[in-house]
Amino acid sequence: MSEKGVSDDPETKCRIAEIAQYSCVPKKNRFGQWFVNCVPIPRLFRICPDRPAVEVTRFLKIDLATGYVEMPKALEEKLPNGKAWRDVVKISDTTGSSEDVKF
Repeated sequence: MSEKGVSDDPETKCRIAEIAQYSCVPKKNRFGQWFVNCVPIPRLFRICPDRPAVEVTRFLKIDLATGYVEMPKALEEKLPNGKAWRDVVKISDTTGSSEDVKF
């Protein structure tokens, strides 16, 4: 028996993992007191051995009532390009600001 969300195919052993990222905004209530209003943003990643994790949130079909996640067959066959964090670099331009390098 395999772990939930993990393929039974020994060559792939990929799984879907979820993290919750929060977007928070400070606001004042009607009494002038500050509070922080946060909204969760679920993000789903496909994780395969010996490959960088790839965010697949926008490609999945999610049933909000049941939480069931369906991955399109095309995504199972070919993942979007990913990059290991150790391979992501920043460079500085002549103004001294840093910019992400896109490959």
